[in-house]
Amino acid sequence: MKEVLMQAPGWWLLAGAILLEVTGTICLKISQGFTRALPAALVLVFSGAAFVLMAHAMKSLEMGVAYAVWAGAGTALTAVIGVFLLGESFHWQKLFGIACIILGVTALQAVRS
Repeated sequence: MKEVLMQAPGWWLLAGAILLEVTGTICLKISQGFTRALPAALVLVFSGAAFVLMAHAMKSLEMGVAYAVWAGAGTALTAVIGVFLLGESFHWQKLFGIACIILGVTALQAVRS
């Protein structure tokens, strides 16, 4: 229990890093290949801030688990936002892929415990 409480700030930092990275990725899409200045600048700001939070999160979380959660949750959230907010296509294969990501990250966390 004490170990879980010690890691709690790391998980909050990781959640923030995920949200910042997803926001940066959305700005990347909106920047239209870095042809729009404001969204292009925001890509750098959000992605840079995400890396800073990720670095601090790794002080208390295992690198492999933190990176898997960051990459997996970011990928899944980005895919969902793409479908619902940006009008991207939705197929059962996309849903299956997101489910596999979530299961893989869950398995990694279970092995660590």
